[in-house]
Amino acid sequence: MRLLKRLSWLAFLLAAGFAGWMAWFASAAIPLQLNPDGVVDFDIRPGLGLKGAALAMRDAGVGIRPWQFALLGRLAGRDRNIKAGSYEIGAGITAWQLLEKLTAGDVTQTEIVIVEGKTFRDLRALLDHHPDLRHDTAGLSDTEILQRIGATETHPEGRFFPDTYLFARQSSDLTIYRRAWQAMQRRLATAWENRDPSVPYKNADEALIMASIIEKETGQAADRGRIASVFVNRLKLGMPLQTDPTVIYGMGDKFDGNLRKRDLQTDTPWNTYTRTGLPPTPICLPGMAAIEAALHPPKTDLLYFVARGDGSSEFSRTLEEHNRAVAKYQLGKK
Repeated sequence: MRLLKRLSWLAFLLAAGFAGWMAWFASAAIPLQLNPDGVVDFDIRPGLGLKGAALAMRDAGVGIRPWQFALLGRLAGRDRNIKAGSYEIGAGITAWQLLEKLTAGDVTQTEIVIVEGKTFRDLRALLDHHPDLRHDTAGLSDTEILQRIGATETHPEGRFFPDTYLFARQSSDLTIYRRAWQAMQRRLATAWENRDPSVPYKNADEALIMASIIEKETGQAADRGRIASVFVNRLKLGMPLQTDPTVIYGMGDKFDGNLRKRDLQTDTPWNTYTRTGLPPTPICLPGMAAIEAALHPPKTDLLYFVARGDGSSEFSRTLEEHNRAVAKYQLGKK
């Protein structure tokens, strides 16, 4: 009888201690790794449960133990009420306030779509004209934007992942730049880690450059792999890549929509007719499909391709075959 009473008291004390511990956790300010804007921002994707949301928040710099936060939600009966979206939180927020924020779904949000194949100049124009963003980058140079988001690169082209980004209205445009840059960092690192070991790139940056060329040259998704194989084969053989989009990129504002023979002969760091190897930077923002094609090109002996005029390409193994294809599809000869 005495033992049973002692066990009852022990259970009571443990329950009280546990309740006190959870109450303290719920009411204490959460440690945050604040970004330069003084906030932590993170995305909760549709279908992500409370534990998955907690993991996403932890990875973004919210100092919580995911299992403990998930337990708080379950005890409060709110573990099934997490709302997808983009969130910002600031210093002083408690675990309970964070749980309420995730389950209320009352954050006013909008989105921005960054499209594959656009340049960094296009991206700046897109963000500069978005009415729901706070334009903190106004007057900043490209280099200053990179510095503000913590990027170590000196050139911005190709460094921002094309995707749809949700955000609270009047968020800083620096938040979008930072998230898109971080997304590209993560995805490129993972893709590089899992690359075909036979690809001829010295590092992930070279793979990104190749992916940007593949992105600009791909008219139809079905041709992407063979386009990648042509450029990889040429790179391995030391042949010039001879791709018009790099020439156009190197011309900058001088390009008027019409690429002439003299343009192909005018040397710039991006002219892959006058120079062998890869250009010094990407030429656009490549998507994941182009990155995967650059790092896993199919094994072929193709060295040439020409546009058919319907978005698809005609591929050739020899210069003779290529010349016939050019005559047929570009010069209108049978």
